[in-house]
Amino acid sequence: MPTDVHQHIWPPEFVALLRSRSAPPRLDDWTLHLPGEPPYAVDPADHDIAARARLARADGLDLALVSLSSPLGIEYLPPAQATPLLAAFHDGALDLPAPFGVWASVCLSAPEPDAEALRRELARGCVGLQLPATALLDAAGWARCAPLLDAAAEQDAPLFVHPGPAPSADGDAPAWWPALVPYLQQLHASWFAFRAFGRPRHPDLRVCFAALAGLAPLHGERLVARGGGRDRGRVDCKAFYETSSYGTRAVDALVRATGIDVVVSGSDRPYADPVIPDLGAQAAVHALRTANPARLLGPTKGARP
Repeated sequence: MPTDVHQHIWPPEFVALLRSRSAPPRLDDWTLHLPGEPPYAVDPADHDIAARARLARADGLDLALVSLSSPLGIEYLPPAQATPLLAAFHDGALDLPAPFGVWASVCLSAPEPDAEALRRELARGCVGLQLPATALLDAAGWARCAPLLDAAAEQDAPLFVHPGPAPSADGDAPAWWPALVPYLQQLHASWFAFRAFGRPRHPDLRVCFAALAGLAPLHGERLVARGGGRDRGRVDCKAFYETSSYGTRAVDALVRATGIDVVVSGSDRPYADPVIPDLGAQAAVHALRTANPARLLGPTKGARP
């Protein structure tokens, strides 16, 4: 079934909690305040559930996976603050109508990540685990998150790596700076850390990197030149790359590096519009939108009751 693996919707209860906060992340009416980014004017229509369902149908989707936006930093709030926000998001998102499905998120500020909380959300119907790339930047990050990844693997659930909070930017930085610099730097680091530390520890884990992993796989030649790419010719068939904010040229370049079977369609709606890259054949579109997302999610995930 045609799938978009990367969208965002804020359920009403989640919006209400963001408005009740006095410190970022918070909403002032519909203006979003985050520590590392300029105030952002949210369009209420972007979180109108009925309108978004109609839009997903108009896009020809049978499944649109929504996730907590990790740049909000909710996963890193103290547990007493993060827990009600996560509960409001999961409760509201799991109650969304077709064609929506949900990625699960967890609090990361506790001494140890709560694998039992993840198991509960997966049992309730979430398709997999989303983690911010900032939690997976090095060996220590992958080791700390290992219990979560083990819990996901127990239920044959994949991991979605999404950009995390941006550090505070210079006051003169343009509005696009976080999305083009820290977000992509995070994805680069998490992808290389996955190769070095994550994959050896989790050989069967299906993992999907947002935004084509910031095009990190295109650095294969440099990886070889610097001594880290002896297996450059081997494609990791369980590591997937989601297409949001990229078009034909970038997707085509990544396909040449990884093969088409690990590229999946995602939009990051409402922050970007869906793009169907022109790869020269309808079979390629079917691969990105239907066949590859089905393999990412696995045979028992993604179907709504």
